[in-house]
Amino acid sequence: MLVTSKELFKISQEKGFAIPAPNFIDAQSMKDYVEVAEELNLPVILALAEVHLEYISLEEAAYFGKFYAEKAKVPIVLHLDHGMTPSIIKRAIDVGFTSVMIDASQEDFETNVKKTKEIIEYAHPRGVVVEAEIGHVGSGVNYENHEETDSQYTTVADAIQFVKETQVDSLAVSIGTAHGMYKGIPEINFERLDEIAKAVETPLVLHGGSSSGDDNLNHCSLQGISKINIFSDLVNVAQNGINNEEPKNYLELKEVVSNSMKNCLKHYYGVFCTNKIQVSAEI
Repeated sequence: MLVTSKELFKISQEKGFAIPAPNFIDAQSMKDYVEVAEELNLPVILALAEVHLEYISLEEAAYFGKFYAEKAKVPIVLHLDHGMTPSIIKRAIDVGFTSVMIDASQEDFETNVKKTKEIIEYAHPRGVVVEAEIGHVGSGVNYENHEETDSQYTTVADAIQFVKETQVDSLAVSIGTAHGMYKGIPEINFERLDEIAKAVETPLVLHGGSSSGDDNLNHCSLQGISKINIFSDLVNVAQNGINNEEPKNYLELKEVVSNSMKNCLKHYYGVFCTNKIQVSAEI
């Protein structure tokens, strides 16, 4: 069933677990994630980043997302991840996405608030929830080197003020993760996470989950994070599967990729302690 994340996050906050948000780049990866969710009887947030629209259009994603969600018994959220362009975010809302992210985290505080409020004013009357980011979850100087990063920690004061001014539905916070892969395991600022979680009632989400370490992500799930984004680990296990199994043809390759990504997602469901959720209504 196709839903927004509002009720899911409320329950995850109350019970102390996180819901995975695997990024898809085509109908096959979307289908694979839904099949895992159905097998485990757990919710899933299907996330499409704006930067991946070269692989699948908003219209295609909405069509397939609705198709798979209507056949599924578990709650499924169709989410636009890291929306940078207001016109694209609004189009995602118009074609049927149930959740969108406006990422203006690289802007100054006032501009971030202004852009977030613009999207909220468009989304809420249409029954769509909005995620925004305060602080900045960046990337390393090089994709697989996070010895240096442009990430900026979220401050408690900024989180409180941002939520107050925007009334955003969920808030992405920066507490030590970064997008892509790491050398070693990142250090997560759990003290900052705890302070923010106690200061705001808004559900918190975490970006840059891949290769952040199972213990770190498990701790985040139990300490107030309602959603964790995963992408790099999924594509990396797919590539490793291809390298290790050396499929002989395209059909074998597709099977290896699907199985590898499914197993990775199953693993993270366990790490995040995701619970079964029954929602009151679908979209």
